[in-house]
Amino acid sequence: MTSLLILNGPNLNLLGTRQPEVYGATTLAEIEADCAAHAKTRGISITFEQSNHEGALVDLIHDARGTHQGIILNAGAYTHTSVALLDAIQSVEIPVIEVHLSNIHAREAFRKKSFIAPVAVGQICGLGAIGYTLAIDAIFDHLGKKSASGA
Repeated sequence: MTSLLILNGPNLNLLGTRQPEVYGATTLAEIEADCAAHAKTRGISITFEQSNHEGALVDLIHDARGTHQGIILNAGAYTHTSVALLDAIQSVEIPVIEVHLSNIHAREAFRKKSFIAPVAVGQICGLGAIGYTLAIDAIFDHLGKKSASGA
């Protein structure tokens, strides 16, 4: 069975109450429930984690090696600042889909730069909470193509 880690960074524990005009009214628990239901239809096992601490996120990425075949990552503000997360992703060699609720390319200039994008399979942003279920489908399809090609 395919196993995915859905990893959320700083302040995402406040979804639903934090700037709903930007991030929507859906809570992280609701996103997790939607993802779990969607993953079940595809026969995927999912583990959810959230941390406000960069080092904890790095540890969770490291711990994914040998346990999960893919990672869906919303690194929050660390997207724009963390070389440590970039290095962790490169180190574990697990495909990552980067997810953002808001369109980071339509926001402040500093949010347009992603340290995750160069090492991610792809990026989904600006679609709100549905971006997570789209990422599940995208990583699942990527893993299937990777396996079919023998890579």
